Amino acid sequence: MSKFGFTILKDQQLDYDNLSRDLALHIQKTEPSISSCMSCGSCAGSCSASRFTQFSFRKLVINIQRGNDKQIVNEIQKCMLCGKCMLVCPRGVNTRNVIYQLRKVLNEKKHHEV
Repeated sequence: MSKFGFTILKDQQLDYDNLSRDLALHIQKTEPSISSCMSCGSCAGSCSASRFTQFSFRKLVINIQRGNDKQIVNEIQKCMLCGKCMLVCPRGVNTRNVIYQLRKVLNEKKHHEV
């Protein structure tokens, strides 16, 4: 059977009963500027990593808000911390610190699980 070009999309419903907001609250506490992000996409347009990968800081913020830790781990590894996104952000979000804090928290979490 040949593929026609259509596929069934993965279910993207949020299970609010099992949603963990701990990471989002921690990031908001350590880097308050993330709450002013309006997901305009300026960061994604200037990102060096997005030219080579599917990285998007906007998607990362959405995954943080949704508590999707597995996607966050996959995304933050793609960031090169070049800082171009900080230069173009109209709201002045310290994107590098957000990535740094995410890496720090997730590394600590990984070491505690072992």
